[in-house]
Amino acid sequence: MASPVTTANKISIFRILLVPVFIGFGVYYGDSVARGAPDERLRHAATFVFALAALSDALDGYIARHYNQKTPLGAILDPLADKLLMLAAILTLSFTAWPQRFPLWFPVIVISKDVLSVAGAFLIDHIAGRCRIKAHWTGKVSTFCQIVALLWVMLDIRFPPAMWSAAVAAFFSVLSGGINLADGIRQLQSSGHANPASYNRRHRRPTQCRQLFPVQSSGREEHFHRA
Repeated sequence: MASPVTTANKISIFRILLVPVFIGFGVYYGDSVARGAPDERLRHAATFVFALAALSDALDGYIARHYNQKTPLGAILDPLADKLLMLAAILTLSFTAWPQRFPLWFPVIVISKDVLSVAGAFLIDHIAGRCRIKAHWTGKVSTFCQIVALLWVMLDIRFPPAMWSAAVAAFFSVLSGGINLADGIRQLQSSGHANPASYNRRHRRPTQCRQLFPVQSSGREEHFHRA
């Protein structure tokens, strides 16, 4: 049996540790831009750390699949590292003084989709007893587009503007979120929890008191008549 802390898991942990490093470089670079003296070394360092973390994502996935290192711990660490990196990068490049910044609606869409997806998964797991998360190509495309949009800003590519790359990433984020929502509704329906009739059968109350009283009163009437 494989050890929980496999090579793939160590790479995921390394990627998580890179998140505060990226934030530090990104925030300090934004501060240097705000002061009117941009320190391009900080921008290059932030870009390098982000690219290294993104590449490590592909590396730990490859190792886990090809060297039989899939573990329950890895199933938690890998998506956690991905979300932390992406959210940290999007927030840093949206709310610091980088030369190009994302419009406000971009982090709102991406963060809302992630929060609703996680909340929906917990809700389905609580109601239906199990949440089956199925990978869909739109999720992979959404992540890829977000990485491209982030590198677009970090590399300071001016044409086309970063807003267009953000718009494409936001579109696939919404599409992926909609597909997750539809899949969650199907899981609830298949478990019977979205069907009112099924719910009523499982939660049917005992015979109501008003149905018992007529029987009792009828018995009394028969007793009086015999008397």
